[in-house]
Amino acid sequence: MVSPGTPFRDAFAACPLVAILRGITPPEAQPVGQALVAAGWRLIEVPLNSPDPLASIAALAAAFPQAMVGAGTVLHPAQVALVHAAGGRLIVAPNFNPEVVREAMRLGMQCLPGVFTATEAFAALDAGATGLKLFPAEMIPPAGVKALRAVLPRETLVLPVGGITPGNMAAYRAAGADGFGIGSALYKPGATAAQVERSAHEFLAAWAGTMRA
Repeated sequence: MVSPGTPFRDAFAACPLVAILRGITPPEAQPVGQALVAAGWRLIEVPLNSPDPLASIAALAAAFPQAMVGAGTVLHPAQVALVHAAGGRLIVAPNFNPEVVREAMRLGMQCLPGVFTATEAFAALDAGATGLKLFPAEMIPPAGVKALRAVLPRETLVLPVGGITPGNMAAYRAAGADGFGIGSALYKPGATAAQVERSAHEFLAAWAGTMRA
C-alpha cells in the first residue's frame, strides 16, 4: 500500500491510466512519452520484452520527471535492480512473485503485480504491493471485479489490464476498478507520437465519462 501525497499517488490522481509501451524502441521513447505527458498521462511502463527496454526507460525517466516511469513484464528480482539503476520507479508484472514485490519495496519503488484470484491478491498485498493488476482482464469480467472488490481492503488499488478499450471502461469502473493499464489499444510498435496522443485523449475522455456516470 502507499500513503496519500506520495509521487505515485499524485501521478495516479492526475491520471489513473498506465501506458504500456510494449515493443517501443529507444528512439521512439521520448516522442511517444511527450505525447502521453502532453495528454495528461503520468504513469508509463516499458515492458522488458521490448527492444533495449532499459535505454527507453532511462530516456523517459530523464525527459519526464513529472511522470512515474518504470518497467512491465518484470519476472525476476534481479530485473528490479536493473530498472532502478535506469531511473525507473515503477515495477509491473503479469504475475505475482513475492521476491519481485519485496525487492521493489526495498528499493523504494512502486509495484503492481499481476493477480487473477483472491488468494493471489491477498498474498500480493501482504508482500507490500502498491496495488493490484488484474490480468488478463479478458478473463475477468466486470462481475468478477465486483466480487473481488467486495472482499479486498477498501483502499486497495485495482487496475484491470488486458483488452481494455474506451468502450468497456465504464462497466469495469462501475464494478470497482480504480484505474487501468492500457496496451495495444494505446500503442503498437510503429505507431506515431501523433497517433498515440489521439488515443491517449480518447482514453482520458472515456475515463472522464466513467466519473460522470
